[in-house]
Amino acid sequence: MNNIKTLGELKASGYQSRSIKEEIRQNLIKKLKAGETTFPGIVGYEDSVIPETERALLSKHNILFLGLRGQAKTRMARQMISLLDAYIPVIEGSDINDDPFNPISKYARDLIAEKGDQAPITWLSREQRYGEKLATPDVSVADLIGDIDPIKAANLKLSFADERVLHYGIIPRSNRSIFVINELPDLQARIQVSLFNILEEGDIQIRGFKLRLPLDILFVFTANPEDYTNRGSIVTPLKDRIQSQILTHYPKTLEHALEITEQEAGIHEEQKGLVQVSDLVKRLIEQVAFEARSSELVDKKSGVSARLTISALENAVSTAERRAFLNNESSTQVWISDLAGIIPSITGKVELVYEGEQEGPFQVAMNLVDKAIRSQFVRYFPNPEQLNKRRNTGKPSAQVKAEENPYKPVINWFDKGNHLNIDFNTTDQKKVQQLYQVDGLHALVKKYFSGTNELQAALLMEFVLFGLASYSMISKKLFETRVEFNDLFGSMLGSGVSDEEDPGFEENE
Repeated sequence: MNNIKTLGELKASGYQSRSIKEEIRQNLIKKLKAGETTFPGIVGYEDSVIPETERALLSKHNILFLGLRGQAKTRMARQMISLLDAYIPVIEGSDINDDPFNPISKYARDLIAEKGDQAPITWLSREQRYGEKLATPDVSVADLIGDIDPIKAANLKLSFADERVLHYGIIPRSNRSIFVINELPDLQARIQVSLFNILEEGDIQIRGFKLRLPLDILFVFTANPEDYTNRGSIVTPLKDRIQSQILTHYPKTLEHALEITEQEAGIHEEQKGLVQVSDLVKRLIEQVAFEARSSELVDKKSGVSARLTISALENAVSTAERRAFLNNESSTQVWISDLAGIIPSITGKVELVYEGEQEGPFQVAMNLVDKAIRSQFVRYFPNPEQLNKRRNTGKPSAQVKAEENPYKPVINWFDKGNHLNIDFNTTDQKKVQQLYQVDGLHALVKKYFSGTNELQAALLMEFVLFGLASYSMISKKLFETRVEFNDLFGSMLGSGVSDEEDPGFEENE
């Protein structure tokens, strides 16, 4: 079809033009009937956002995606390209992609009047039919709609009253395309007003010209609901002209979050061959985001993007990779202590309320990691708090003995004055040896995970220590180069290392 070069050949081919919204509707219907995935790679929206978007497109609506940052709003819009025809014909040389059968610009009308069926046409691919603009306060009407071009008027020796001196903005140039405006509330109100007639009647106004250009565009807008109070608002008449408003959301389950991070994280093949990442570590990283979204110290109006966990997983792998390089190891795994390396991914991705700022970004990030460990710990091992409650229920001694605290040997080892220092950059072999020094730790892991190999068991052993510390059964103190586990009473007396020698802070006392 795209071998056709003139208007006459296009007529002879039997080609029929259709509006972009009708085109998307028909192509969507074909996909739905064939059982094809309409928005591949979009996880967690199968029963919410995707069906709502499909209904809006079937209704031939303009769309507003409303949601917090990192909720795949722009990705949803970009994937609509797949619902366009592979190619469409346009008048060659047209600035606004004129339909050969329904030309709307003066240039296209004059060309067809002059050359008739010999008017040249060209073909536009679906990838060329997508326009996107990030709304910022400095965007002008000229940027979006157009303005008079005095240089063109001078070069062509035309009067300013001639339509040919107009320079079209990005919206007219997106005729017969999908056009996306991201962060719509950031547009000044007077700029938003300029979109009224385009959405309703297809008219545009440029200076004093009386133009009626029935533009054929599918508009998709994105906005953060909190922007209405923080930076601006969508003016009511404009919002009224956007037929479908669709609310996006963060992953509702840990499984969906895991799938998104696995899909998006940029882990290099070289890293995959060197570093193993257990399902436990991946779940801990995802849990950090869930904890942040419910934390009183994090600004919920700003949201916690999925980019947090993506960056965190990349940093965790790189932390283990760097350690392997330093120790000249051919393989390693991400340890629980390596989660100290994801702190920069957290501090840069969460906005704190006043109380959080007082606490400090680093401390808040560490607390989120600690809460994630605490939340996930009970999925693998008995809840230490419930064990304490059982012990104080007044049950017969035989029954209490049957429910003996499995953590008691580990806690007793620390209560005897022992402590464990794990250097962040120590070798895997040395870390395993250190973990085996703790009485009852290996036996505890094997009791609940009998089929694990040595490294897996060691990872779970380290997890037990971090978990017990999160439940205040033992103490954990982080330094710049190591983590120290101790009994609670010993940690209160101090570790014997001055702050000047090795600055750290207590997390559990």
